[in-house]
Order: sequence, then structure tokens, then C-alpha cells
Amino acid sequence: MSYAHPEVLVSTEWAEEHLNDPKVRIVEVDYDPTVNYQLGHIPGAVLFDWRKDLNDPLQRDILSKEQLEQLFSKSGISNDTKIALYGDFNNWFAAYAYWDLQYYGVKNAVLINGGRKKWIDEDKPLTRDIPKHAPTNFHASNPEENIRVYLRQALDLHNKPNVKFVDVRSPKEFSGEVLAPPEYPTEHAQRGGHIPGAVNIPWSQAVKEDGTFKPYEDIKKLYEAQGVTGDKDIVAYCRIGERSSFSWFVLKYLLGYPRVRNYDGSWTEWGNLVRNPIEKPAPAIPQTLPA
Repeated sequence: MSYAHPEVLVSTEWAEEHLNDPKVRIVEVDYDPTVNYQLGHIPGAVLFDWRKDLNDPLQRDILSKEQLEQLFSKSGISNDTKIALYGDFNNWFAAYAYWDLQYYGVKNAVLINGGRKKWIDEDKPLTRDIPKHAPTNFHASNPEENIRVYLRQALDLHNKPNVKFVDVRSPKEFSGEVLAPPEYPTEHAQRGGHIPGAVNIPWSQAVKEDGTFKPYEDIKKLYEAQGVTGDKDIVAYCRIGERSSFSWFVLKYLLGYPRVRNYDGSWTEWGNLVRNPIEKPAPAIPQTLPA
């Protein structure tokens, strides 16, 4: 069976065929552009810097509607432009951008399956040239709150019987053995563990070695094995909301589950709050030998 919404994905071959298509804007989304975009990117691709462009500069929040419109305008993106997103870390941050765009009603966006990794592995063309585009007038929609969960909602939902919280971090982050992945050693919460009742399905289990998504049936079995099914209200979370955006994309568009939301506050919010409930394995009791 094919994905529930195959139209949200394009191949690297498709991207290469549309490098000069004026109706397509290819966008690279990076956590650190200095080790990615600036060293070489898909010809014609504009840059969305995850920290500077997709987040509010003062408070911890995603960019505002007005900030999105300004970003699109300077990137030469109009309302009828097809936006093809790709990026580093197997499209973590590209998926975050995709979630941002859906939040503001941008429906003409797709992910390049396999992201930056697959493009480079296939030895496709790269450039350091920075494209210049005439500014546009882009108009975003008001927020679609049904794809986002805030802290108060998460606190209310995590113990409801028909709600499944999916922790998409690594098993050691889920158990509290480590507070942050090696990619971000300084960005973590005060306490380790996971939201009570959450199941652990790491984001990486949905992708193949080349960075592309696994087949529909494989992904469906992966989630069904832990009770994550289409009849549930599903909340994905990770550490800062980027890996959970990736799993949100998988659940909502590849599997077609109707009620999937992203808790972008994730563990750096939940694990830092005083008296917030945390679940983790009980510590091992040291075994003492008889005298």
C-alpha cells in the first residue's frame, strides 16, 4: 500500500528536474548552516536558518504569522509557489518547517524524501552561490491550533485513556540515562525521563539507511505494535520539537492518522518545571554479598 498522502513527498530526482522551475522554490532548513548550507547546497535553494528564521527571537515560540510572511517575501515565495523543503539530520528541521507552514495554512509544501543526506550520497550538484529573488507579497492564514499541543493541554491529556503520547527520542533519553542527544550536549532539561504513560518510538525507526521513509506497511506495524493506531488522539514530543515534527509528519501524512498533534515545548519544557510528573525506570538496587 502507498502512503496515505504521497503528494507531500517528492524525490531527489524530482527536485533535480525542477531546479530551474520558476514555480518551485527549493528551501534548505538547517540547524547550523555554517556546516551545511554555506559549504554547498542544492542550486537555487534558499536558506531557512532554524534558530534565526523559524523561531521567535525573544520568547520560546515558533515564528509569528507576520515573521513567516516576511521570511517568504525575502525568499521570493508567493502564495502560488510550490515549496520543496529539505535539510540536515535526515530532514528533522525540514519537517519542523513543514509543521510551521501547516500551522499557518501553507498547503503547497512538500518534503524532499531523503533530504540533504540522500542528495549528497547521490552525488547530485551542489553550489555555494546564494540565490537572489525579488520580494513577494505572501499572505499566511491564521494558526491551525489543531496540530499543536501546549503545556496545559499536555498536562490534561497525558493520562486520558484514548490519548497516546509518543516520545520519539532515543531509548536512553526516554529512560533518563542521558539528558540530551550527542548532537546537542548542552541543550537539555533539569531532569531526565519521560511523560507518564508515553511510549517510546524513536523517529529513526521510520527511515531507511539512505534517509528515505520506510514503506507504509513497515511504519504502520512499528506504531501499531505499541498501540498507536488511527483511532487514538496522538501527541508526539521529543526534546525541542524538531524530531517530533518528523514523527508527526509520518503519522499524519504517511499513515493518514486523523488526530495527530505536535507538542513542540517537548522535554525541555516538561522536564524543567517544578513538580511536573516524570516517569522513569526505578534505579537498580545494589546487590550485597553475605558476610
